[in-house]
Amino acid sequence: MAVLPIRISGDPVLHSPAAPVTDFDDGLRTLVADMFETMDAAPGVGLAGPQVGVPLRLFVYGWTDDDDVSHRGVAINPVLWITPTSTDELDEDEESEGCLSFPGERFPLRRSANAILQAVDLDGEPFEVHADGWLARIFQHEYDHLDGTLYVDRLTHPYGKAAAKASRKNSWGVPGLSWLPGRDHLED
Repeated sequence: MAVLPIRISGDPVLHSPAAPVTDFDDGLRTLVADMFETMDAAPGVGLAGPQVGVPLRLFVYGWTDDDDVSHRGVAINPVLWITPTSTDELDEDEESEGCLSFPGERFPLRRSANAILQAVDLDGEPFEVHADGWLARIFQHEYDHLDGTLYVDRLTHPYGKAAAKASRKNSWGVPGLSWLPGRDHLED
């Protein structure tokens, strides 16, 4: 297993729709193992193929909820169903999220409270997960990556403006930038 470089906003692979996974082979198993190692080293709660430069429709996730229940897995060729989002005022603390491809920054973003993830596993076996709260947020965030969307692309004013400023300040928004968990130190 290996820790892979994580692409930073501006790399074309992050801003293009990913292709379906068609080969369920040892190469895919190695990629998924490397993605788990990379996600854990970052540390993060999810990581999509495009974030490590692989334009395929898959993501890994790992998160432990308040009841100490671990949610960990891989979703290959997923479909995501979500409930309508709330129209309540945005809670800057409770709805703040970050992204390993926009490292060190956090902004509030409204997400659906519930989601149903349908995907296949490494053996091509279908599964379904009903999620709410943070797990639903993780699924929505990672699924967006598969469609070429970063969470900062969804931010409303004034947060979108702040994200654009952070991108300029860090000289992001250009192809070829990445960071390596465990080697590059980034503050969250």
